[in-house]
Amino acid sequence: MTKIRNLLNHDLHPLVQESKEEGFRFVERLLNDYREGTNRFNKQGEALYGIYDEEKKLVAVGGLNVDPSSSGTGRVRRFYVKKECRNEGIGTLLLKQIILDARRSFGALVLNTDTVKADHFYTSFGFTKGNRYPNATHYLDISE
Repeated sequence: MTKIRNLLNHDLHPLVQESKEEGFRFVERLLNDYREGTNRFNKQGEALYGIYDEEKKLVAVGGLNVDPSSSGTGRVRRFYVKKECRNEGIGTLLLKQIILDARRSFGALVLNTDTVKADHFYTSFGFTKGNRYPNATHYLDISE
């Protein structure tokens, strides 16, 4: 796993294409927002991660942002694992790192998803499905 310092130095196009074929636009938004400078994951407590295969190709990406709707809250953003790499522990590795980093800066972590598979994935990590936080479908209390 690599902390991505400059997304434009990484080939995100295969993930963008595959995610669009699955009906998801958020990986493309990740790239567009990064290019435009509207979200570079560079505020205090934020991070963007990539996981690569043996051929140095990006197979997963996920980020941590400050949640603009809730003070002291982090937000899981733009989390995507290439289809052929799912159920191999890559998503688990990525989410565990995001949660670990979030604990350093935030008291809670939120996310928004609308798929059953993602709901099962996140709730398996202790996220609760609910509307406690604005614009979020799931939350996790990480204050300790």
